[in-house]
Amino acid sequence: MGIVKLSDHMHENLRLASTALSRSINAQAEHWMRIGMLAELHPDLPHAQICQMLIRAELQGGLDLAQLARSADTSPPAKPARRVQ
Repeated sequence: MGIVKLSDHMHENLRLASTALSRSINAQAEHWMRIGMLAELHPDLPHAQICQMLIRAELQGGLDLAQLARSADTSPPAKPARRVQ
């Protein structure tokens, strides 16, 4: 565990969100960091799919950044091969 310095404004945002969502301030900060990390790894995914990824990761034992980075597909989808007649 480490210490992260936050601005007073961000800390107040965390406090408000954590109270509204029944989380500790640390849990809220960690949630926002996970969402941000996944959004950077998968910029084309909407928030709902990122939340689904978090749920699947939790079911598989927790969020593993190395595994997520390996699974992040940044290449364009392959085009189907054309048949030559």
